[in-house]
Amino acid sequence: QVQLVESGGGLVQPGGSLRLSCAASGSIFSINTMNWYRQAPGMQRELVAAITSGGSTDYAGSVKGRFAISRGNVRNTVYLQMNSLKPEDTAVYYCNAWIKTSSRARGYQEYWGQGTQVTVSS
Repeated sequence: QVQLVESGGGLVQPGGSLRLSCAASGSIFSINTMNWYRQAPGMQRELVAAITSGGSTDYAGSVKGRFAISRGNVRNTVYLQMNSLKPEDTAVYYCNAWIKTSSRARGYQEYWGQGTQVTVSS
């Protein structure tokens, strides 16, 4: 099985920074895309940032210029560097990935982490 585990969330003051990490483990042959989503109370889950195996990135307009997604040197790891944090960034942040679990798999399956809480407050 495949497991995604997030870390790095916490309480930070407005204007501060956090770096989220996500590590995928288990039966992994290849990973297509890795993404960060977030969900604030009363809001629907939204895509924050995405990165492909080729390094292409995409960001929500609300975080562009402040957040940066990257793939790590450690296998199956993705990071989200969050700078200039605002109270409206408060949410549970979820790691998401499309993963092929074996060489014979015909397609990619979607996996989700359990989420990590980010709270931006003074």
